[in-house]
Amino acid sequence: MGHPSHKGLNRRQLVAAVGAGSALVATGALAFSRTNVPRWDLQVDVLVAGSGVAGACAAIESKTAGASVLMVEALSVPGGSSALSGGVVYAGGGTSLQRALKVQDSPEAMFQFLTRAGSPNPPQKKMQLYCEQSPAHFDWLVAQGVPYTDKLTTAKGLPMGDESLYYSGTELAWPARELAVPAPRGHVPGVMGMNGGRTLMKALLGQLKRLGVELRTQVVSQQLIVENDGRVSGIVVDEGGERKYLGARRGVVLACGGFIHNQAMLEQHAPHLARCSAPWGGAGDLGQGINMGIGAGAAALRMNEGFAVAPIYPPENAIFGILVNAAGQRFIGEDAYHAVIGHAIAYEQQGRAWLVTDQRSSYSEPQDNFPLAAQGSTIGSIAEQLALPSGALQNTVAYYNRFAGKGQDPMYRKSKTFLRPIQGPPYKAWEVSVDGAFFPAHTLGGLATTPDGEVISSFDELIPGLYAAGRNTAGIPMAPYIASGLSVGDASFFGRRAGKAAAQNR
Repeated sequence: MGHPSHKGLNRRQLVAAVGAGSALVATGALAFSRTNVPRWDLQVDVLVAGSGVAGACAAIESKTAGASVLMVEALSVPGGSSALSGGVVYAGGGTSLQRALKVQDSPEAMFQFLTRAGSPNPPQKKMQLYCEQSPAHFDWLVAQGVPYTDKLTTAKGLPMGDESLYYSGTELAWPARELAVPAPRGHVPGVMGMNGGRTLMKALLGQLKRLGVELRTQVVSQQLIVENDGRVSGIVVDEGGERKYLGARRGVVLACGGFIHNQAMLEQHAPHLARCSAPWGGAGDLGQGINMGIGAGAAALRMNEGFAVAPIYPPENAIFGILVNAAGQRFIGEDAYHAVIGHAIAYEQQGRAWLVTDQRSSYSEPQDNFPLAAQGSTIGSIAEQLALPSGALQNTVAYYNRFAGKGQDPMYRKSKTFLRPIQGPPYKAWEVSVDGAFFPAHTLGGLATTPDGEVISSFDELIPGLYAAGRNTAGIPMAPYIASGLSVGDASFFGRRAGKAAAQNR
């Protein structure tokens, strides 16, 4: 993308000038003309909309760069979806924590994993930059007060202890393990339980307070304010039922999250996610930031993409079972990362699947993630209860057992660690469908941006004064989502760059 600048009107400005290009979509919010602003209720250098990890990191860097900064948050409590997450940052290439734990990694290996194990046509420039600067970014997080411990775990899934480094994705599963050298890259705050997100945001919001950045909650961003020359100069907001006009002398940073809680947007853009049973994100993930950007002429990318999670583990013994589709056939290695499994079910298997277990691989403790769909003393009785095609499941299990007994899985090369025949009643089938099981989902699509967070128009030109980060944007995370921490890592890293770029825009 060249993003040319012109002395005269560029295409975006020309369309705006003649009133023909409002960029209105079914879920869009038109930009607000500066000529209709009666007053500035407040002006700062950089205005940040959203208080999750992307917004917080943008505000920290803007303030550190010498800009005056205001952060606004629609909800009454700051932190966004980031505070509800596990707080994992996918980092590698030889971070200080990896080195302390004698983990061998390189930017090249990390880049190979991200570009080869995921979707085709990834944003390679962003990924290369992220991999190269990942060690320094982790050190920056430590400097902000995020606590990490020099502890590594090889167990699958988010650590519930205080370990800070683990294999957070599909690195050890096939085919990823053959495409790039595996390394643990999930960096999570070293606290007990699933409190990493709260811990991460507590540190970042605390740093904002120490820097003197003003944060206003219950301020709902509604429309971007655009000058006659196309420059974004502020936001129209609702604060306590009163319309206000907030100005930004240098730039606006949109960091309002995704749109998982906007059912109309999901049905329009991401219908596969609309069916998932558990929208996973903060209540403010309504797509407002994305729609505001579109209203100002921004391009939106990969709006159909997201991650859907089928957490069949823990416990790890469930991985010894097999996942089958409506045809009674396996479709993936059961040791794959749970978001890769979820993607396969939601996007490729019409949202329907079952986990078939035997006596040893069955869930031994009560769990409510996956309802028990069938139970019997034979595989045939399971197949009959599920109304699968005649003989299909029996053939699938027979083929699987034939090779599993030899420590082989010719179809999906499941790790020998989790490979053994399905043998020994009672046999059970657990429903792993998008609408009948616990199936969390979140969106990944959003505004097009440069590596510095500058928002790109649908005419492939920069929109002056407008920046975005996090799930307001289409960043490094793509579908299938191949590792926990890619979203928070992307949001924090490129949030920093957006905040710095906005502060330097004079």
